[in-house]
Amino acid sequence: MIAKVICYALIGLEGVPVEVETDVNRGVPAYEMVGLPDTAVKESKERVRSALKNSGLLFPMNKITVNFAPADIKKEGASFDLAIAVSLLKASEQLIGADISDTVFLGELALNGDLRPIAGLLPILISAKAHGFTRFVIPAANAKEARFLGGAEIYPAESLSAVVSHLVGAEEIAPLEMVEYAAASGIKYSADLKFVKGQPIARRALEVAVAGGHNLLMVGPPGTGKTMLARCLPTIMPDLSFDEALEITKIHSVAGILDEEGIVTERPFRTPHHTATTVSMCGGGNRVVHPGEISLAHGGVLFLDELPEYKRSTLEALRQPLEDGKITVSRAGGTYTYPARFMLCASMNPCPCGNYGSANLVCTCTPSEIRNYRKKVSGPLLDRIDLQVEVDNISYDDLTASSAGEDSAAVKERVNEARRIQRTRFAGSGLSVNAAMGEREIGEFCTLSRESEKILRDAFERMHLSARARARIIKVSRTIADLDMSENILPKHVFEAVSYRLQEKL
Repeated sequence: MIAKVICYALIGLEGVPVEVETDVNRGVPAYEMVGLPDTAVKESKERVRSALKNSGLLFPMNKITVNFAPADIKKEGASFDLAIAVSLLKASEQLIGADISDTVFLGELALNGDLRPIAGLLPILISAKAHGFTRFVIPAANAKEARFLGGAEIYPAESLSAVVSHLVGAEEIAPLEMVEYAAASGIKYSADLKFVKGQPIARRALEVAVAGGHNLLMVGPPGTGKTMLARCLPTIMPDLSFDEALEITKIHSVAGILDEEGIVTERPFRTPHHTATTVSMCGGGNRVVHPGEISLAHGGVLFLDELPEYKRSTLEALRQPLEDGKITVSRAGGTYTYPARFMLCASMNPCPCGNYGSANLVCTCTPSEIRNYRKKVSGPLLDRIDLQVEVDNISYDDLTASSAGEDSAAVKERVNEARRIQRTRFAGSGLSVNAAMGEREIGEFCTLSRESEKILRDAFERMHLSARARARIIKVSRTIADLDMSENILPKHVFEAVSYRLQEKL
């Protein structure tokens, strides 16, 4: 007898339907799998055999053939275990009367028949629902991840025996109760802008960067607060919408790093060490292509401390994602596209000793040492960083002043209002922040007055800016105008945006 069960394979962030066809026939006992299964899928033979026996079910001593269709897609991972077991039981007539035609089965089996969680469940469920499937059986350990998917019947099972009892009507599994998404609130951060002493320009640059989703570079001597300022970014980032949370959760689910909440409620803040490889930054792997740091930072911040210390090849790999908001990873295991629209925040010293350009410190580096140090960060990468600001030492009196600066909550209110203006402006276009604007949107929403155009022209010619730098200055000007609640971009907004192109002058 032949039985068919629906499962799903994960390719990047997209689920692809797979029919698990099992034929139990007379002949010499054998157990064959076809349809491009990888090693983990092939090893399911022994997991399924032991799970059936230890669940009090019969493993047929017949010629068994399991086919995964379509046969031209490689099947990876242990998520097919449950579908194989159910199809085997159906083909051996142990699930008489059970209707499994419109149900998707997902899960890894333990030898005792328990169901173990799988990575990438949420993107699979979303894809399957888009394909018209609304009934799922999943591991109970994945329940929190699936409870936000409305419009579907999801049955969280603890074991194979529980699934069989449910299918034959002996003891039904209660469907998962859906819950409404709520963004994280009342988070206690260790950092806050009120603890930052001085640095008014850097504080303002942080606010502008977050308000418009712009990239930021802070340059200054060691110990001036660059890292502290960067760690304040999560405290002023706007709350996640449900759609944003789902997209970020899909990436983290595939990477297998979801926490016990089952859905991401805070914007990511990724801080890879400077020894990170290009593969770890972009994504990849020997068998399964996992998302890298730039995709895990999607919707949030990628912070690179001591920028010149990273490998040149690793930094250059950031150039295309910074422009396109996505990355295509090609490896032996396949080619996958992951979203990568993140805000880059980086910090660096101005020279090897760190004191070049300081108002009160003496630089001991030679001109060639400074030049070689700066060359570690290429011009094309700097060109993609919208705000480049100096962070210098502050006086002892400023450091010990009792008065606290403006706290993160007040800054976040202005950021939220600026983001609201941008969402209204870009409604229906697929954009959400000024930094994502293309030439068409710049022409439509960033009209410059004659005086503003003159300021920009003078800066373009005097600083030898590129066409990309000009466009980014305009987008930053639009963000500054939004923070000022100004419908038009004024000359003062352009002046401020130009002042943030620090590295163009060095």
